[in-house]
Amino acid sequence: MPLFRVAGSDVHPVPQSDFSREKELQTLVERNIERVFSCRLVASEFSTGSIHGGRIDTLALSEDNNPVIIEYKKVVSSDLVNQSLFYLAWLDDHRGDFEVAARKALGPKVEIDWESIRVICIAPSYRKYDVYAVQVMGRDIELWTYRRFANDTFYLEQLQQGESLDAAASSGGKNPVMVAAGKKAAETKRTATWTVEGHLRDKPAPIVQLFHQVQEFTVSLDPAIEEAPKKLYVAYRTTQNIVCVEIQRQKVTLFVKLDPKTHAGPPGISRDVSKIGHFGTGDLEITLKSPADLEAAKPFIELAYRQVGG
Repeated sequence: MPLFRVAGSDVHPVPQSDFSREKELQTLVERNIERVFSCRLVASEFSTGSIHGGRIDTLALSEDNNPVIIEYKKVVSSDLVNQSLFYLAWLDDHRGDFEVAARKALGPKVEIDWESIRVICIAPSYRKYDVYAVQVMGRDIELWTYRRFANDTFYLEQLQQGESLDAAASSGGKNPVMVAAGKKAAETKRTATWTVEGHLRDKPAPIVQLFHQVQEFTVSLDPAIEEAPKKLYVAYRTTQNIVCVEIQRQKVTLFVKLDPKTHAGPPGISRDVSKIGHFGTGDLEITLKSPADLEAAKPFIELAYRQVGG
């Protein structure tokens, strides 16, 4: 999509530029990894050992304390998806190596949640067969496109499931190592994933209905918003969490990614939990017990979405 600069009532196209080297893209993301993906950097160019002979571009820890792999390409390449699959399977088999690196980078008390491993691929574009393959496997691998413009603007966009594809990828001729890694990643996802239905089980009908209203409003803000059920809450995110939802029998609690000192939330149902231990991420807690509470909370959910970068 073209980018235009507005000058009064006129618009002027901003030409695209690019990084001279792939390492420049990697360095930019790593230096801003907390702002862009809400992650903490663990290691750059992490060696997977002499036997494997690989080198993971970026290792990080997400705001949900999940391991994160980031791989970059400056050109369209199927190798990016294949490499990421291989590294995903390798990391799941070498958790101790990651834990040692994380403790070295982030401190001995760092918490690591192996419930899921987040894999992010960043490239200017992808072949339709690679997009289809990732869709079939599920959301183990996130495909992000980037654009750099001559006015020093850097744009990231996640490819969404459900995009129209003209052809399906077949397994014939594919590297058997990569196929095996993909199957292992999919199996890990199936056996380790929590569901929204599980969070709603045995909850009263009014609470279930209230949650669905939260869900419908949040995902309607942007098709790029992903619903990510965790063990104790459901997160809604783009590059990072926007709001985490905890479903209880008498209420639905939101943890919104806003600074409570700047945005205090709806009176009477909000509080600052920046210094109080809680599940999920987000320092503004909003407690919902009725649709009226949700109406009061909606502007703050939308504001958090915009501040995250939606």
